[in-house]
Amino acid sequence: MDFYLGIDFGTSGARAVVIDESAHIQVQVRYPWLEVDSLVSSWQKALLTLLGQIPEQLRREIKAIAINGTSSTVLLCDANGNPVDTPLLYNDGRGSIVLNELRDIAPANHTVLSATSSLAKLRWMMQLPSFGEARYFLHQADWLGFLLHGKLGISDYHNALKLGYDVEKLQYPEWLESLQLPIHLPKVLPPGTPIGEVSPEISQQFLLPPDCLVCAGTTDSIAAFLASGAKSPGEAVTSLGSTLVLKLLSHTPVEDVRYGIYSHRLGDLWLTGGASNTGGAVLREFFTDAELENLSREIDATKASELDYYPLLKVGERFPINDPNLPPRLTPRPENPAEFLHGLLESIARIETQGYELLQKLGADSLNQVYTAGGGAKNPTWNAIRQRNLKVPVISSLNTEAAYGSALLAMGR
Repeated sequence: MDFYLGIDFGTSGARAVVIDESAHIQVQVRYPWLEVDSLVSSWQKALLTLLGQIPEQLRREIKAIAINGTSSTVLLCDANGNPVDTPLLYNDGRGSIVLNELRDIAPANHTVLSATSSLAKLRWMMQLPSFGEARYFLHQADWLGFLLHGKLGISDYHNALKLGYDVEKLQYPEWLESLQLPIHLPKVLPPGTPIGEVSPEISQQFLLPPDCLVCAGTTDSIAAFLASGAKSPGEAVTSLGSTLVLKLLSHTPVEDVRYGIYSHRLGDLWLTGGASNTGGAVLREFFTDAELENLSREIDATKASELDYYPLLKVGERFPINDPNLPPRLTPRPENPAEFLHGLLESIARIETQGYELLQKLGADSLNQVYTAGGGAKNPTWNAIRQRNLKVPVISSLNTEAAYGSALLAMGR
């Protein structure tokens, strides 16, 4: 039987999932992030450790591998693929000092006009003393793939979106080419495209088949979407984690940098979405996990709470309201904790509904079903409240592991 390996490099650790030809999970392994001196050495150790944890009988039958990494986590490498400086992580905002320069170059409201975009990070890195040694600019998933197949300078159009790659025309735009950057920008392939076989060294070390293919990867959030089971226009995935992240599959791309909205290409469709600062982190400010579970049982989800909150931990919101000065609204607070929780859950559900309404107003397909991922997906009361607000079916994601989504990508799904 053939097997397929997906590897996820997320914010809390690295994971690997092996699936069979029927997309059933055979094994899952994890590598948590610990305090480390070097990011690249920890990434390499995690990758090799995960491979070694997979049972040998499965490794010998793996046909293809795909890796996802955190979006806009980037690094500079020399001609041999060795990093020349410390990588910049997905949330590193040092690129803010080059934004005025980028505004003179990129089209208005473009995705790269963010302090954390890959292109902003590259422009900042060009000021580093080590930049003279650099030959390649790679995303995290690109470099990890290189460790397996040995080919430098290859990326996918999910990771390359925030570098400025035109995912509609499938080419670098003229305004980016005209910069004549003194470094190799990656060759960009569709996610899941075979890049090459694993290197002989990797094949021998881990007893992988010599013809095992390494495919172009994706980002962690796209991999999680692929894992959910959503496939048709109008289907969406809401991630109820620390924050509230919405993704809606559409025939039409939607872009609006004011709200942090951009669209990833998924074959002939588009995955558009945004992220609110509300979410589970606000709930955990007031309740333990046990309290959330017990108090939720006391709530009648068929009735709307009259409490009107905007649950935030600090001032500022971007989506679905774009207001950096929007204050948290958490009063009045009733004495009954179940009533307070009801008001919070109801308010977050309203924000979710507003988010999907905004995406549709900007041109995305009409919402018809929502899959749910993240810790909040386990709360049936919250899901019932959300379904009442959204007025479409709300169901749990088939699988919430981004590594599973990457395994499906390796399989060609």
